[in-house]
Amino acid sequence: MASFPLPISISEVNSLSDEQFESVFGNVIELCTDAAAEVKKKRPFQDVTALCDAFQSYLEDISLADKVVILKLHPDLAGRLAARGELTPESAGEQRAAGLDGLTAEQKRVMDESNQRYKLKFGFPFIICARENKVQSIIEGLQRRYNNSQEQEIITGIYEVKKICKLRILDIVKH
Repeated sequence: MASFPLPISISEVNSLSDEQFESVFGNVIELCTDAAAEVKKKRPFQDVTALCDAFQSYLEDISLADKVVILKLHPDLAGRLAARGELTPESAGEQRAAGLDGLTAEQKRVMDESNQRYKLKFGFPFIICARENKVQSIIEGLQRRYNNSQEQEIITGIYEVKKICKLRILDIVKH
């Protein structure tokens, strides 16, 4: 991570070296450093909105197969990685904000079963912007979205990734 205090200004974003840019923005899309490597080429950015738009465009412009790869990079909500403390700092904070670190035994059972069923059907984990939700709405979303088609879940998953990405950028850059 950067050796300077966050948040940083858009002029500081524009003056980062390529390596610094990739380090600072390499996880705004979970574990997808390719996004930062592509977006850095679009500098300079006029403002944080333009930076967010560049990452959103990256997500829109990649192939369907690459979208699925991005979805697969995300951890299960309240899953094994969370239990072992192995989430990225961003994911850990987001899951904590949603209350997923304080599930009852019953909520944990329902979440685990629903996550497993969802992943078996779609081939990638259920993705929702945890910071915009709480435990009950996440469980309801998991159960409701299970009935969607593969195509609809890819679209919905990427839409949620875009929301997560924007919030992560807003944590990094002054606005």
